[in-house]
Amino acid sequence: MRRIVATLLTALSLLLGSVVLAGPARAEPPASPPEQWRSYWVDAFNDGIYTPEQVSTLIDDALAINANVLVVQTARRYDCFCNRALYPRTDAAIAPAPYDPLDEVIAQARAAGLQVHAWVNVNTLWNSTTPPRSADHVFNRHGPAAEGRDRWLNRKADGTELQGANSYIDPGHPDAAAYIVEAIRSLVREYDVDGINLDYIRYPDGSSTTTHSDWGYNEVALERFRRVSGRTDIPAPDDAAWSQWRRDQVTSLVRRIYFGMWEENPSARLSVNAITYGFGPQSVGGWQATRTYAEVLQDWAGWLAEGITDTVVTMNYKRDWNPDQAQMYSEWTRFLADAQAGRHGVTGPALYLNPVGGSLAQLREALAPTPAGNTAVGWSGYSYANPSMDVAENGLAAERERLTAALTTGPDAPFAEPAAVPGMAWKSAPRDGHVTGELTLRDGTPLDQTRVTLRPLGLGGGAPQPVRTVTDGTGWFGFAHAAPGRYLLTVDLPSGVVGVPVSTVVVREGRIAEAPFAPFRPVR
Repeated sequence: MRRIVATLLTALSLLLGSVVLAGPARAEPPASPPEQWRSYWVDAFNDGIYTPEQVSTLIDDALAINANVLVVQTARRYDCFCNRALYPRTDAAIAPAPYDPLDEVIAQARAAGLQVHAWVNVNTLWNSTTPPRSADHVFNRHGPAAEGRDRWLNRKADGTELQGANSYIDPGHPDAAAYIVEAIRSLVREYDVDGINLDYIRYPDGSSTTTHSDWGYNEVALERFRRVSGRTDIPAPDDAAWSQWRRDQVTSLVRRIYFGMWEENPSARLSVNAITYGFGPQSVGGWQATRTYAEVLQDWAGWLAEGITDTVVTMNYKRDWNPDQAQMYSEWTRFLADAQAGRHGVTGPALYLNPVGGSLAQLREALAPTPAGNTAVGWSGYSYANPSMDVAENGLAAERERLTAALTTGPDAPFAEPAAVPGMAWKSAPRDGHVTGELTLRDGTPLDQTRVTLRPLGLGGGAPQPVRTVTDGTGWFGFAHAAPGRYLLTVDLPSGVVGVPVSTVVVREGRIAEAPFAPFRPVR
């Protein structure tokens, strides 16, 4: 009997198994889309965000090329295409209040699955002989009518403050830098943006040569340099120490913005628009010989290495049909991919300088691996308003359709399928943390340009080496991406100042540790 039962059970098992095998195949989970940044820069000098209807068209056009990011110009010249920021509302002919362009873009983009990054011009103040209407605009409060410390204007060595009708902010002025940081924080705090995109985060164009900058001679900035260097002269534009000091002011500003955004929203991405003037480092003798580093004093490769920007978007505006410019484009494309340092590099070509076929060729090159095997993470077209150099001849609609077809149609079209925005593991799953602090006197006076050293304690033989920084004009300092553990901070107090120059902090993953320095006091 047991044998008969066992035989029946075996037969039943085989039968059930055959039923399962004969049933429908189990559905495979859908494959995740590839990660690749795809964006338009959407400038605010042209149609795109002036009305809700324009925003709807923008969203449709972005979806048509399988884009996943919109980089939308929000703060153009210290005026805002928004209602709730430190920057005053723009005078541009946008739909009347309560219309808020940034709110509208975010709402429509979210519904369509697109990210929104607020594009902010950092050091371009105003570009018209007619002043802005708002009394709170920086041009009116700290521009040509202001005097002394209230005057934030950048100045050339010859005393010039205007380039045509354009005026600029000097990043070496502490009050100007503090305003920029707080204005950007206000955007992150008030709006559900996925990131901030910094433009003009550098010194202005228009210097007398390509080997140094003529800018940076605001009186407050000059006095700060003299104080830290011990000099009393007016440095020449090509003075090496003076050039490095000015370059450091831009880097300090980027660092402060990075930390400020982290405090408001740790998941928000900081991207910077990077200069690629002339030939790349490969042809001119290295990174420090480029016009980017020497002429406009923008060390974006250093920012990637320090980890104080999440993404560099190169403004690689070159003509594919010009042999010299094609070489420039290739050199900067390769340099960006190889310089990412664990962060993200996005190539941004100028659509308006090329026919659609040339832009397609540049896109393919941007996404190809370098000889070292590195690849940039994506593409950003400049700009949405100008899809090709042939718009005047063929019309905007026709050229936009041609670009869309080139990007998405055909078996080898680069954007034929949707893609996801590359993730930032250093923010979503951080393995390190940060340290910040402020050094002041008892009366609140900041200790400007004071050296601070961060030393690991008890982290073992593999512990990182000590790193050093200096405070900015508000007394603030920051160390980015330190390994978890306990650290000692020491301050090189300036002459005539006393107090306890040491402190300890514990760094935890994804957190900002604040160094608890008590205010110092001057020796009387």
